[in-house]
This record gives sequence, C-alpha cells and structure tokens, in this order.
Amino acid sequence: MCTTFLASQVINKLNENGIELLDYPRLIRLNPFARFKTRGNGGVSLKIENDDKAVLAREIVLGEVEKLSMFDCDNTNPGVIFYEGEITEEMQDYAFRAIYEFITIEEAENFANDVGCEIHKFKKGRGIIGSIAAISLPLSDYTFELLAYRAPENYGTKRQIDYESVYDMDKRTFPDTFENIDYGENYIAIEPKTPCPVLYGIRSNTVEALKTAKEIVKVNEPIVDSCIFKTNQHTDMHIQKTPDIASMKQFGCYEVTGEVKNRPKVIDGGHMFFHIMDESGEIECGAYEPTKNFRNVVSDLRSGDVIRVFGGIGEQNTFNIEKFQVLKLNDVEYRNPICECGKRMTSAGKNKGFKCKKCGRKIESDEKVPIIISRNLKNSQFYETPVSARRHLSKPLCRM
Repeated sequence: MCTTFLASQVINKLNENGIELLDYPRLIRLNPFARFKTRGNGGVSLKIENDDKAVLAREIVLGEVEKLSMFDCDNTNPGVIFYEGEITEEMQDYAFRAIYEFITIEEAENFANDVGCEIHKFKKGRGIIGSIAAISLPLSDYTFELLAYRAPENYGTKRQIDYESVYDMDKRTFPDTFENIDYGENYIAIEPKTPCPVLYGIRSNTVEALKTAKEIVKVNEPIVDSCIFKTNQHTDMHIQKTPDIASMKQFGCYEVTGEVKNRPKVIDGGHMFFHIMDESGEIECGAYEPTKNFRNVVSDLRSGDVIRVFGGIGEQNTFNIEKFQVLKLNDVEYRNPICECGKRMTSAGKNKGFKCKKCGRKIESDEKVPIIISRNLKNSQFYETPVSARRHLSKPLCRM
C-alpha cells in the first residue's frame, strides 16, 4: 500500500482516542541498494507515552495495518515492532547497518528478541527490518516532509495540481523548501508518478516553511489528509567515508577520491561510463540516462582529473554517481610542437622526432609541448544529478 499513508491513518486514530505523539512521526529511508526493497525503502516510527492507553495504541496500529495493507501483492510483507525503553547503542548500530548493508528477516527477528522488542509479522514480515531501524536511528541531521493524500476514488488518475502555484511556492520558499521542481527538465518533483495515495510531497528544513508552502500550492481535488514527517531524507546518511577504492563493497554507498583514468564514453541507451583509480585499484563509474544533462557535466572530465565521488555500487559493480567534487583539474595537454613556419608538426616515426608537412623542417626531439587548456569544470566545485534523478537520501548542494 503506502507506509506513510498507513501511518497518517494510525495517527488520526490515536488522536481520536486522546493519544498524542511525543514528536513528529519519523520516516527513515534505508539502504537504496537493498534486495527486496520497496521503491522508497522506508520505515515509519511513532513515539508515545507508555501509559494506560498504550495497549489501545497497540490495537490501533495492528488494526490499521491489517485493514490497509494490500496482502494480495507478493511483495507486501509488513512488520510491526513495539519497543519500550531507552534506545541503546546496540540498536543505533543496527539502524546504521540497515542503511549501509543487508539485514535478513531472521537476523532482524533475533535482534528484536534480544533487545526486548514485541514483534508482529504479517506474511513474511520483512517490514520488521525497517521498523527496528525507524525506531532506533539517531538523527543528528534531518529534514521534514509534508505529504498530502488523495481521496481513494482518485487513486490512479492524473493528479489535479496547479503547476503554476508550485512554481510560485518554490520561488517564495526556496531554499527552506527544496527538490520542488527540476527546472532543467520542467519536471514537477513534488508530484509522484505512481498510482499511490500521495497527492504531493514537499521537503524542507523547517516545519514553518512547509506550512507556508501548503498554503501556496493549489489543487483541484480533495485533500483527505496530510502529515508532516521528520526524516533522514537528503542527509547523505547512506554515504560512508572510505580510505580507498579497494575498501568499497558491492551494494554499499560511499564517498571516495580517485583520479580519472579515461575520458567518459556513452553507450547505447545513453548511459555514460568512465573509470577512476587510486593506489589500491580502480572502479567503473556511471552517469545513467535518467540523469539527463548531468551527463554533459560528466563528459567534461578527462584523464588526470582528481575527483571526490558520492554514490553507491550497484548490481553490475558500477559506482552510481550521485554527485562529485572536482579536487584537481588536469588543465595541461601535450601536443606536437609548432614549426617555425607556423604549421603544427607531425610525428616522423617512433623515436624519430617531428617533421613539418608544409616546409619539410625536422627536429630530433620526441618531446611534446605542454599547453594550458581551458576547462568548463572548476576546481573545488560540486556537481550533482538533477532533482528528477535524485535518490531520497542524497544531500542536495543547497543543503551543503
């Protein structure tokens, strides 16, 4: 179904019964390369007082999961965790593992039992993996997302959002809100492209900006509910620092520095690839067709450039670039010398120097001449994929 919509319905039921949340509901995104992941690979957690209404709260949560989950779908395997007490360092470590690595259902269940969680599995219960992480993850950096929900009869139909109002909202609230529009592609990023209950989602650094944004955005269909989530989206929390290329593992996400080995090349389908290397080894990097104009930026890289790349290693063992920073540009190119007559010389053969086709002059030296060339890229600057191709966890430059 939709985890955040389910959470919003749970919250409504809790409020109706006088059960208040102690903080904003948390939406925690996990490893973007995890097997069996959902599209956004997120878990939601809610925090309440453990008082005489806690038993009722349990009944509400389990009842709504039972009622709203689409169990006829093979990939729907919800899980619910209840936990009482302080979050331990062990639980925090588990949460980071869920972002960096793979955790099996069996591992999650054993861990939950060890730390005293109450477990509820539906079908395979894969959701318990993310549920524990959603409870346990510390948020030293976080953002907020406002999600507005549609009436059920409108699911699967074109969303009736006034796009002009979205442009207006972005101009009036950026950079407090961000990721609203991909101007290069004329793409409205707050609008989902799937037939889910979400009408739109607006992301922000502050709750106040979200409330302002909601007042500005106009829609021509009912909003049946809305909810603001506190989240690890756009924090780069999935990115691990690594000392070298050889230390990286498949399906992990990293920040790593390397020297560009070869000029980027485009293959059929529009995907672009090149290699970076260091003393430990090398890895292929990819800028895929959905990243659109970002590939034009990548195409300006050349052998000898030193860059810091951020991204993850996918199924083909290719490093999927989310953004990169230029650390050192190779702005020197070696060319054949120019003859006294003004014509650029050509090779006279291996170890035979150069000759001029125009005047016939020859020189014995084989050494090419260094020439400073102009580059479109700039030292120290960051370059990122467009909004339309950005992962949930990737930190945009406007937040750096």
